[in-house]
Amino acid sequence: MSVLSDAQVQQFIEDGFVRLDDAFPRQVADAARDILWRDTGCAPEDPSTWTRPVIRLCEYIQEPFRQAANTPRLRAAYDQLVGPGRWAPRMSLGSFPVRFPSAENPGDDGWHVDTSFPPPDGGTGSFFEWRANVASQGRALLMLFLFSDVGEHDAPTRIRVGSHRDIARLLAPEGAAGLSFMEIASRLDTTTRCPEALATGDAGTVYLCHPFIVHAAQPHRGTRPRFMAQPPLFPSGPRTLESSDSDEFPVTRAIRRALGATPAP
Repeated sequence: MSVLSDAQVQQFIEDGFVRLDDAFPRQVADAARDILWRDTGCAPEDPSTWTRPVIRLCEYIQEPFRQAANTPRLRAAYDQLVGPGRWAPRMSLGSFPVRFPSAENPGDDGWHVDTSFPPPDGGTGSFFEWRANVASQGRALLMLFLFSDVGEHDAPTRIRVGSHRDIARLLAPEGAAGLSFMEIASRLDTTTRCPEALATGDAGTVYLCHPFIVHAAQPHRGTRPRFMAQPPLFPSGPRTLESSDSDEFPVTRAIRRALGATPAP
């Protein structure tokens, strides 16, 4: 089953993301949101309890979250972008930065690329030491799951359109070791020219993003809290850019094209 049109697949390759509407049912989003509200310690109908700009919740394995991540539409989209058998099913959804309307700066709204493997020596355990390399070791996709309706004032994630190509070129000379989160973050000047898109949509929308996409949070200027998960899709095994069939699937094709290894169709 193909859920993404040829135009949408091409958009993923060129822009670094594609929006999939109705990726999971609204009733599943509602059930998951009830669980998340409980864990925030806040009352849904009492804004006086919304005292922080962001509350971070992690790793939910309850049935609504497993259902959201594994609908037939999403699994078909994973196959189209990453390749059948090349991704691992998610049994949970990870970090939920729940954002509340607030005049206070959330303090986490810098532009960045998500990294995916620890330094060779293990480091100190800080996420800022984690790394990314040009083969995108440890990450097949970045995904943005909307569990509430998100408009332009509701702190939608900001996306630099096409920035994944710049990051591929940045990482290529660094080989398997790649660069750390902070090293990449300090070298994003080339992406400031990229147009900006907002990850808006109804509950049940999922943005499937290239792992190299540059993105950022922003303050919430709306009226209702925003619930979104941002898990990775993990690869089922190592990926190489040199394999004979590596340009068959869009996530790798985008990297090879950025490096000049695959001509445009």
